[in-house]
Amino acid sequence: MLSVTMPNIFFLVIYLLCAAVQYNDPDALPWVALYLSAAAMCAARLRKRLPEWLPRLLFIISLLWIGTLLPNIIGQVSPRDVAASISMQTTAVEEAREIGGLFLVALWSGIIALRRITA
Repeated sequence: MLSVTMPNIFFLVIYLLCAAVQYNDPDALPWVALYLSAAAMCAARLRKRLPEWLPRLLFIISLLWIGTLLPNIIGQVSPRDVAASISMQTTAVEEAREIGGLFLVALWSGIIALRRITA
């Protein structure tokens, strides 16, 4: 079975970078908490001290959070809008980017949770 060490290190770095770029966000605290929790999940996984509940909890939180943001962007934003500029253009563009971050957390926490179940 393929090791998850390298992808885990990749996601650890990504989550730390995501937390770092929240410094000027008006609602930075919940985002920093989410990304640092995801980074902690990766670090605990590397140390083989990951509690089973953490990836499951992050997966559920991410999906629920996506569910709250998704209705605000459907039909409001195109992929071109999201990638056009780093600055915040509209609330819908910002929420689409936030969904991207939530998807990254849901993706890796879901994979880790499934691997723990099947291991």
